Amino acid sequence: MRSIAFREALREAMNEEMRRDERVLLMGEEVAEYNGAYKVSQGMLAEFGPKRIIDTPISELGFAAVAVGAAQNGLRPIVEFMTWNFAVLPLDQILNTASKMLAMSGGQIGCPIVMRGPNGSAGQLGAQHSTAFESFLANIPGLKVVSPSNGYDAKGLLKQAIRYEEDPVMFLESEVMYGDKSDVPDEEYYIPLGKADIKKHGTDVTIVSFNKMMKVALGAAAELEKEGISAEVIDLRTIRPLDWETILESVKKTNRLVIVEEQWPFASVSSEITYRIQKEGFDYLDAPIRRICSADAPMHYAPNLTALAIPDVTRTVKLVKEVVGR
Repeated sequence: MRSIAFREALREAMNEEMRRDERVLLMGEEVAEYNGAYKVSQGMLAEFGPKRIIDTPISELGFAAVAVGAAQNGLRPIVEFMTWNFAVLPLDQILNTASKMLAMSGGQIGCPIVMRGPNGSAGQLGAQHSTAFESFLANIPGLKVVSPSNGYDAKGLLKQAIRYEEDPVMFLESEVMYGDKSDVPDEEYYIPLGKADIKKHGTDVTIVSFNKMMKVALGAAAELEKEGISAEVIDLRTIRPLDWETILESVKKTNRLVIVEEQWPFASVSSEITYRIQKEGFDYLDAPIRRICSADAPMHYAPNLTALAIPDVTRTVKLVKEVVGR
């Protein structure tokens, strides 16, 4: 077992799969000569060469289209977006080609591609570089959406996506987590998509989250523990397919549910979870399902307003205490 940074876990996943399968390649802005904008691809050009580690022009629609075409012709590309905010530009390729081609071709043409990069707010980046895209992408049939919270999960999920998934996988990271350390085993491992993970067991309330908001969920659980409230914390890991069954089994035990996410509230991941749990587990609920999301507005640049917009431990603790009647 080794303690490595989130970016290193991602790099190890790509390196291991590229060594195993010559069809795998990485392309994106500054992934080669510059070693990646966030140094995720550091050293990969030296090992795999410019035919497999490909610097692209600043044209997301163009290089996403090249990668989608490559995937449909037998390769297994990884596309790095410098931020998922820039992936709005190739949305035509993601929505109208990658996600639909298998159905439109009657099962003849698949698109085994992984598109990855940082997602959501990362501090003072302004409104145009701070959007969280999980619910946007999960709304598209044909895509799988992964949003890990730590390096261990990220490596296992990314290896699974590159090696085994025949559908397009949208892999959403967080810029502010690239330096976070995680314990990662020396032996090879894969984590199947569509399976949530219980990060902390509890009895009084279930808290569900994903990506960097897991820090808020776990921080809130630690504070609640001091006041005698036992919270079970579930990390979704994969947004689509959504493992709502694990949440339901937890709610059967705790009888209460709080969801913490960075999405805007309207038509969010928490909206879907709330529908599923109230439909399948209404009789187990002793209180209304509650959620804490980002403010329903573009993200501000000012740090004090950014802090107000994004869920935090203090407000999450307050909400949970309301749900448990404390």
